[in-house]
Amino acid sequence: MASPRLRFSAFGSFWNRVNLAVLMFIAGLGSGSSQPQEQATVPVLNTSNTSFKYEVKRAINRGLEYLTSAQHEEGWWSTKDHPALTALALSAFMGHPDERYKNLPENLRSGYQFLIDSVQEDGRIFRDGMANYNTALATMAFSLSGDPNYNSYVVRARKRLIESQVDMGSPGVLDTPFDGGVGYNDKYEHSDLNNTLVALETLYYTQQSSSENSEPEATLDWKAALNFIQHCQNLPSHNDESWVSKAAEDRGGFVYLPGESKAGERTDPETGRVALRSYGSISYAGLLSYIYADLDPKDPRVTAALNWLKQNFTLEENPGMGLEGYYYYLHLMAKALGTLKINHLVMEDGSIVDWRKDLADRLINLQQGDGSWINANGRWWERDPVLVTAYAVMTLEIIYRRL
Repeated sequence: MASPRLRFSAFGSFWNRVNLAVLMFIAGLGSGSSQPQEQATVPVLNTSNTSFKYEVKRAINRGLEYLTSAQHEEGWWSTKDHPALTALALSAFMGHPDERYKNLPENLRSGYQFLIDSVQEDGRIFRDGMANYNTALATMAFSLSGDPNYNSYVVRARKRLIESQVDMGSPGVLDTPFDGGVGYNDKYEHSDLNNTLVALETLYYTQQSSSENSEPEATLDWKAALNFIQHCQNLPSHNDESWVSKAAEDRGGFVYLPGESKAGERTDPETGRVALRSYGSISYAGLLSYIYADLDPKDPRVTAALNWLKQNFTLEENPGMGLEGYYYYLHLMAKALGTLKINHLVMEDGSIVDWRKDLADRLINLQQGDGSWINANGRWWERDPVLVTAYAVMTLEIIYRRL
């Protein structure tokens, strides 16, 4: 499969094009120009009232005020060990609806300087492990700044992310289900769907960097990427791995990596066959990964993923995981449905869900008195208010731009 189309090449100078890409990233309007057919007949519900937009913006501002207060004097947020947390906080500031932080106040420049200080000799951006995860999120934060002075870091980091694409079997041959994905560190370790998502997302939204680079850039093997994503989906028609669930409750959803689901297993009571359960956050990660790999929105793998997510739609928990990874689930929901331009969900009983308003209301009601958000369940670091507040703010910013 060819690399995704360069969608911004007709918009003038490099940084004008990057700014357009940044706005599309923040608003969740990247790929997926074709809206699923069932959405075409949905009546438009009016959520564009001024008072509600003020409520959303107020929650965003309060969240960013909290993040300002939580920044360490050396520029980083939460921990020095993982620049990804600082990158997520910076990305939340860069997405403000009024672009009030566009000129980078001193505290944000200090945050970016911390990311620069975390750049390794080979171009990766990390300190204590999880190299690809930290590199991808830091690269996205550099790109979102709109500052051309950071472009060299973006170009070098892109190269390293591309080089980290997993190829565990024979070189250049898709002979393992892990081939084509991205893992935490290098190409010889197994890939997982979350690291693959953040890498593909970063490569997708920073692809213009390579066109301005004086040296030709290697390209990701997008066919191989699809190979890995597909091997994480509970879809027997496209995935013949022995663990794939044939239960209707799982069909179309995703697991963390081939052979492992964070939601556990299910056993067929008649045959004793053990299969893996689908769950919410990773299913949105799978859907987004298909989008960034430029898979047609009408492809059966995409429609199956959307069907699973619609059937399991809830704002009360991360389906299959309870409150584990809850805020990440909400963040990926907004990003995926916004990217596909799905304004409302039509449920099986014919009811219409205005997911943007409902999700915004949910986050506003969960915001703490100091402007932060926090998950009582600490799985995947979500007891860290910096991490969770960054997720929540970026989610509200996605929603705000479509109200």
